[in-house]
Amino acid sequence: MAKGKPSQAETPACRLYLVTPPALVPAAFAPLLAEALDAGDVACVQLRLKDCSDDEIRRACDALRPIAQERDVAFILNDHPRLAREMGCDGVHIGQTDTPYRDARKIVGTDLIVGVTCHDSRHLAMIAGEEGADYVAFGAFFPTATKTTEHHAEPELLRWWSELMEVPCVAIGGITADNCAPLVTAGADFLAVVNAVWGHAQGPGAGVRALNAAIAAATTDGTAG
Repeated sequence: MAKGKPSQAETPACRLYLVTPPALVPAAFAPLLAEALDAGDVACVQLRLKDCSDDEIRRACDALRPIAQERDVAFILNDHPRLAREMGCDGVHIGQTDTPYRDARKIVGTDLIVGVTCHDSRHLAMIAGEEGADYVAFGAFFPTATKTTEHHAEPELLRWWSELMEVPCVAIGGITADNCAPLVTAGADFLAVVNAVWGHAQGPGAGVRALNAAIAAATTDGTAG
């Protein structure tokens, strides 16, 4: 995930943004991550660990970051701009109750990615975009067991944003190969997925292949973007 909107001449119109499970054992998860990234196009991996100490996050970064970066996949840390900078991550993702964007940008500098959760709010997205966020994330679009859903977004939000702004948008929340087509055709630049990959019955590689096939099918319809 390069900073700025991907060039459609070089990259697909919509790409995968993998989010890790909220709890994992780095040594056991590492081969699963490698399998997923070797299975097809992935733009980004976000390490999203909850209820972990800084040292646990550092160990996870040490184990998983090289797997992504060796494959030219951006490695983003959730919630922790200082650790993202310290651990050589490619960026940080912040929520509305985390470090404010301007503070996160000061911490990580201008060369790292900073993405911002904007839920279903056009207002929050406009503020993030105007302040310089590298992407905004909208959702949840579908029911999800990954976290408590307090906001529900509609595909029209992606269409409105993609027509108005150059800042990329990420769709998140219960996205699968079976339901992602409306998000692709509405203009999502990235699909953030968790269970559709890590919980896939045939393994994470199969999950990535299924999602990329679904993205390609939706794009081929001629209505994507």
